[in-house]
Amino acid sequence: MPFITTNSVSLSGSSEQVKIFYQDIGRGKPVVLIHGWPLNNEMWEYQYNELPKHNIRVISYDRRGFGKSSRPWDGYDYDTFASDLKLVLEELDLTDVTLVGFSMGGGEVARYLSKYNTDGRVTRAALVSAVTPYLLKTDNNPNGMLQEEFDGIREQLEDDRPKFLASFSKSFYGVHLFSQPVSDDFLHRDLMLTLNSAGYATIKSMQAWSSTDFRDDLTKIKIPLLVIHGKADETVPISASAEETVKLVPHAAYIVYDDAPHGLFYTHKNKFNEDIINFINS
Repeated sequence: MPFITTNSVSLSGSSEQVKIFYQDIGRGKPVVLIHGWPLNNEMWEYQYNELPKHNIRVISYDRRGFGKSSRPWDGYDYDTFASDLKLVLEELDLTDVTLVGFSMGGGEVARYLSKYNTDGRVTRAALVSAVTPYLLKTDNNPNGMLQEEFDGIREQLEDDRPKFLASFSKSFYGVHLFSQPVSDDFLHRDLMLTLNSAGYATIKSMQAWSSTDFRDDLTKIKIPLLVIHGKADETVPISASAEETVKLVPHAAYIVYDDAPHGLFYTHKNKFNEDIINFINS
């Protein structure tokens, strides 16, 4: 299996190797797909199936702590996540790259572009159902979510992770009593993906995406940016995320899917694939 190896420095100052698993499919213009929480790279199955048909090389990887990547105790912060992304781009020697960050993956995109894109490797980027610019409610961020909500997620993960994630997946894809946009079989498969991670990585990553302020990062983005969000997103409400993001990046193209939940990469996969393909080839 293909891995890229980095060194992770722990809080104690010791260094350990961290292996990042990746997939590299197709030929053509490179796009790097960055998965959301609490999934792994396999969430992009329906993009792997389609994008390479359009002269697009699709690369995705498992964030540390998830999927087949190493599961260190430390390193679940956005500076480290962005450093891991930088290593992937450098080791595969990718140029003219499109980054697509879904949900918490949008944070990697913002932080990477802010810190590292001086070499111009990345020429366009997309934020999809992203956690940017800042989800935590504070005095200067009144549209955010209360800390008590995130504390409740942590407590449920610590108490019964499978139960919480099974329930979380339903709202993630907009499943309700009279709405079943995904099958029970898909939800079961999704739960297996979410459980293929370290419990502590799931918790620490949640604490990172819920509390990291990307507002300054976004103001430094000068390359073409596409923002896609679902108006029916219950996981990352559009009013606290995409609508605030486009205010900070006024040159961004903004597409709203009126009836889409958080997991629109699957529930609206045909439209989503078309929009991403058009953006990559623009």
